[in-house]
Amino acid sequence: MIPTFLDTTPSLKIPPSRPLSVGIVGLGAAAQAFLPAFAKNPSFSWVAFAEPDAQLREKHAHTRSAALAPKAYASLGQMLAHEKTLDLVYVATPTDLHLEHVKAALSVGCHVLVEKPMASQLSEALEMVKTARQMDRLLMVGHSHSYDRPILEMRRIIESGAVGRVQMVHTWCFTDWMYRPRRAEELDYRLGGGVTYRQGAHQFDIIRYLCGGLVRSVRAKTFDWDPKRQGLGAHTVFLDFDSGPAATAVYNGYGGLSSMDLAFDISEWGFVQALGERNWRRKPSEGQVLSAQEELKAKKVRAATAIPALADHQPFFGLTLVSCEGGDIRQTPQGLSIDGPNGREILDLTLDTSPRDLVLKELWDALSGAAKPIHTGAWGAANLEVCEAAITSSMEKREVALRHQVGIEPEIVSQIGSQIDR
Repeated sequence: MIPTFLDTTPSLKIPPSRPLSVGIVGLGAAAQAFLPAFAKNPSFSWVAFAEPDAQLREKHAHTRSAALAPKAYASLGQMLAHEKTLDLVYVATPTDLHLEHVKAALSVGCHVLVEKPMASQLSEALEMVKTARQMDRLLMVGHSHSYDRPILEMRRIIESGAVGRVQMVHTWCFTDWMYRPRRAEELDYRLGGGVTYRQGAHQFDIIRYLCGGLVRSVRAKTFDWDPKRQGLGAHTVFLDFDSGPAATAVYNGYGGLSSMDLAFDISEWGFVQALGERNWRRKPSEGQVLSAQEELKAKKVRAATAIPALADHQPFFGLTLVSCEGGDIRQTPQGLSIDGPNGREILDLTLDTSPRDLVLKELWDALSGAAKPIHTGAWGAANLEVCEAAITSSMEKREVALRHQVGIEPEIVSQIGSQIDR
């Protein structure tokens, strides 16, 4: 397979001796989870944000002293019109708005970090990549769970050859995703909603990262089995790679069994969560049908506390199991367990850096010339291609060949691996 396009790392438009000026558009759960990472990284300065919700604007405009408080705007257009020195725009708005907002930021010369899923359609993602290349700006996609330390370390071990070539990867997740507070568009796959886009974007990113990136074809079955909560809420996806490995991604968001039941009671973000706190479907007061207004209110409350900056354990986005020629790799609460020719090795990983800290490190390293990025616009588009192919495969009951995949250069993995304290 020959990739359709490859990203090029653009030139840095500012001296690396000063922080990047950052504007954020959209202050939902994803953006709020990023704020601690921006705050503690001296390479970035959060100077402005755009948020249509007046209450959120008021809240975040006063999170710091008046001299340091970011300027608040009601729209991205207003922010870009008034903030002429922005270097980076972080786009964390609803998925169906990503194309418009990414292109607007690129058009005024800003680099862009956009949340996953990158867009509602592959064609939109490819248009973003084309625009970024035309403007000589960096476009990156994240956060995704391939930034979790255990996943990064799995790839480093694969690249080292210590347990031979990777042959199979399985990542399975069981949650209550469909019953958490949602906006209507979050459940509509035509707008980039539903489990296959919203959570599959994590799973396919992990699998492609571990297997080298170049998916040859996809065969999948998606499910919409609750008429009271319509949307694609579950999937089983088989991915076949050009280089030989095969992988499965299983996601059930209908709130029966939780992955935490199989993963040391540890959540997606690395903290122990009691059985009674895991399932929105089972909570009498929260599982009842809410109006759109009530659901949006509940979503705002949850967004403020759902994603911690740091936790006591490694994050568990379900179960990820890597099978190589010489052994298997899986997660533990502290790091990894490697079952190879010399028996079982337990590898502990540090907890002092969050996945979002690592997103910002990759972004800064790319712009300063310290290292090439992996999670570029082209990489994000390739993940989206898998999402789209999985839905097409299920609807048309056939295997779908992929055309827009990009691989990972081995030296890039080595650079990332060397940056992680083990």
